[in-house]
Amino acid sequence: MLKAEIFVYLKKSISDPPGIAVLNSLKSLGFENVEKVRMGKYIVVYLNESDIEKAKEEVKLMCEKLLCNPVMEEYKFNISEE
Repeated sequence: MLKAEIFVYLKKSISDPPGIAVLNSLKSLGFENVEKVRMGKYIVVYLNESDIEKAKEEVKLMCEKLLCNPVMEEYKFNISEE
């Protein structure tokens, strides 16, 4: 079994209101060194697959077809044995 850890996040050119809200909250709690916060999604998918290359292709398709909005978001993923 393989484990895919997928990170989906807004493109740098897209405003991130949740990230700004978290930034402001962190600063109000005294964390003055925080310069920027970007929010995103962390998704874990377990695959009944032993071939890492096949798994990479499948996860890429999952991201392109459902998990990521390519107009606003980017993604990256890591695959490891579980």
